[in-house]
Amino acid sequence: MAAKRKTKGAYMISAVAEMYEIHPQTLRLYEREGLLKPSRTEGNTRLYTDEDLERLEFILNLARDLGVNIAGIAIILQMRERMEEMNRQMQSFVEYVRTEMLSRFQQNAPSSAGAIVPLRRPMVVTKSTAKK
Repeated sequence: MAAKRKTKGAYMISAVAEMYEIHPQTLRLYEREGLLKPSRTEGNTRLYTDEDLERLEFILNLARDLGVNIAGIAIILQMRERMEEMNRQMQSFVEYVRTEMLSRFQQNAPSSAGAIVPLRRPMVVTKSTAKK
């Protein structure tokens, strides 16, 4: 599905339409519906970035391969954005907890204790090893 892109940069609507074998009006429709948000030049020409093209590929996959209509695509894109934001928040929270735990450990550790050494592999306790 991915179109061949040789350079990084911005692409005009005619080039994008040709690359993906779609009508320029389809791209305009996707913009009107809020699915795509290409930047504009001072002369009001649409410019599609590599990120816009990745999003377009996702949209076309949903539409062509899965038969999802525009309303469904909009919902899926919104859900995807929310999931990405939740993932960012979760990563931030995990990093906060990690630094907080390290800080508290260092504050409470006796001065003779060495550095924290991470486990190389997870420790598994089975019934046979627990009885020993």
